Amino acid sequence: DQVGAATAALRPLHDLIARHVMAAERLHADDTTVPILAKGKTDTGRIWTYVRDDCPFGGADPPAALYFASRDRRQEHPDAHLAGWRGILQADAYGGYNGLYDPARPGGPVTSALCWSHARRGFFELADIAASARRGPGAAPVSPIALEAVKRIDALFDIERGISGLSAEARRDARQEQSRPLVDDLHAWLGEQRLKLSRSASVAKPIDYMLRRWNGFATVLDDGRACLSNNAAERALRGFALGRKAWLFAGSDRGAERAAAMATLITTAKLNTVDPQAWLADVLARIAGTPQSRLAELLPWNWQAGSSGQCEAA
Repeated sequence: DQVGAATAALRPLHDLIARHVMAAERLHADDTTVPILAKGKTDTGRIWTYVRDDCPFGGADPPAALYFASRDRRQEHPDAHLAGWRGILQADAYGGYNGLYDPARPGGPVTSALCWSHARRGFFELADIAASARRGPGAAPVSPIALEAVKRIDALFDIERGISGLSAEARRDARQEQSRPLVDDLHAWLGEQRLKLSRSASVAKPIDYMLRRWNGFATVLDDGRACLSNNAAERALRGFALGRKAWLFAGSDRGAERAAAMATLITTAKLNTVDPQAWLADVLARIAGTPQSRLAELLPWNWQAGSSGQCEAA
């Protein structure tokens, strides 16, 4: 079919993008569900993404995204995707990444940088005054502890907005001076609040989520390359999340893999402010006649002068 033929023709560019992503010092990672047709049923497969975006710490290398497909969510998949890679992994607390953080991992462990947006979400759901009002008089009351936690985390994001795009060293210095006192106070305050709560208290869950993984959240203080959130990966999966409403399933493992390959090309073009349709049409017409030594000229960030390096807020 046409998609399969295009995917095969563009494989050399896909491989160059993959090498570029895996040369990153810091990656954003996430996954989402995708239905994959099986015998008499559909399996809940996964689309995984790994996003390179150095803009928040002043990096000059262009952004790019790499996708993979699988029929399940087992740990073996991220282990295989990132085999041989070392760096900072921005991700949520999904246990499937734990093998990457193992000190005994061949080549050494990956550094975990957990997402403060995920942590904030757990508190926000208990502190959302507007949502509580919509649920009516029978709704659970807004949690003052959750509301205070949201305010404290928001103060950290305020600091981040002021240092986005600075060098890794400048970001680290600013965090040591401005963010560390707030983070240390938050850690102590969460511990104090937790001692007052019963195991069944609703706000105990987001508190435990943070306290049990505190080192992963604190990574951001000591390394300016890390971000406070994993929003880059969440944005990269938005197309699949919206697409589930428009199509029923991937027809096969091969179909899911082709979708992942095309997403790698299309999203990378978008990250570099290149029109994916115009770029794909042009490179499909030119790639067969382009020598191997000049393939890099067809990459989105080289394809059109002035089209690369547009940073998004992280």
